Amino acid sequence: MAHFAQLDNNNVVTQVIVVSNNDCLDAHGQEREEIGVAFCQRLFGGNWKQTSYNHNIRKRYAGIGYSYNSQLDAFVPPKPFASWTLNNETAAWDAPTAMPDDGKYYHWVEESLSWVLNEVQPT
Repeated sequence: MAHFAQLDNNNVVTQVIVVSNNDCLDAHGQEREEIGVAFCQRLFGGNWKQTSYNHNIRKRYAGIGYSYNSQLDAFVPPKPFASWTLNNETAAWDAPTAMPDDGKYYHWVEESLSWVLNEVQPT
């Protein structure tokens, strides 16, 4: 099965649908994104991009509210905090400081721009 994300005018994902691989095949039996896009446009109109449930294309599977970044050719999750910056290699958001790598669980506190140890650790 192929997956396609519909984008609004700001390249924000509004829905993700599953399309039969047969609806994406060219005359030689090869799957082609543009054929799947045309299929989606015939059904629903709008702007579509293929996404991969296995993260094989565009860095990650598109989710509703994600945006498509054409410069990175990637789906980018919503920005979690104002201080975080987009990593152009991973198309993910990076905190101003790396989370401690000590095996404990932390959460980000934007007001102090720091990682804070969770009071209750999962067992």
